[in-house]
Amino acid sequence: MAQSTDLDPAEMPEWQTESEKVPYRTALEVMDARNAAIATGEARELVWLLEHPPVYTAGTSAAADELLEPRFEVVEAGRGGRYTYHGPGQRVGYVMLDLRQRGKDVRRFVHALEDWVIATLRGFGVESWSVDGRVGIWTTDIDGREAKIGAIGVRVRRWVTMHGFSVNLDPDLSHFAGIVPCGIDEFGVTSLARLGIALAPGEWDAALQAEAPRFLAALEGEQA
Repeated sequence: MAQSTDLDPAEMPEWQTESEKVPYRTALEVMDARNAAIATGEARELVWLLEHPPVYTAGTSAAADELLEPRFEVVEAGRGGRYTYHGPGQRVGYVMLDLRQRGKDVRRFVHALEDWVIATLRGFGVESWSVDGRVGIWTTDIDGREAKIGAIGVRVRRWVTMHGFSVNLDPDLSHFAGIVPCGIDEFGVTSLARLGIALAPGEWDAALQAEAPRFLAALEGEQA
């Protein structure tokens, strides 16, 4: 069942979480409809947190040779970026905001999104970072090497954002072996569980929500 919690009726988007797995194609349909409704003023902005059944998604820059073993359904995502994997144990955040009301700056939106995830991970004792020219959220793995713990991929249509980010709580990391994640093959993929942190989806959602005001303020260059 979905659970909705309004952070602030005046300024905050609707906040919705899912406990059941949502098929990826279904999520695309919902995002498409919500994007149109937000653009015309018929719906509120939305932050939607969920998990998918196993799926590989292809961004607009995906290269055919980066799909190594299509063991799961492959879906054209329509977002920026390359191939990524979604599945149980990975929390996905779809962020649908009206940038006409929030600074109208796509680059700032992406940076604020990255910082939102990084700040939330820091609250669980995980230091992470973004890297210019290398998509995603990175941290130090248990072997001391740099590894990806989160992915970023967005689309903006009619100045309303779609897609967003994913963070690996406790997915089956072997499922990433079917692709070159985000086109970067020299680094591994890790998770909070691999780093020794057991975290329920609800705990992650609550922590993310607590950081949301700072994220939204950053879209307009403000200090939260």
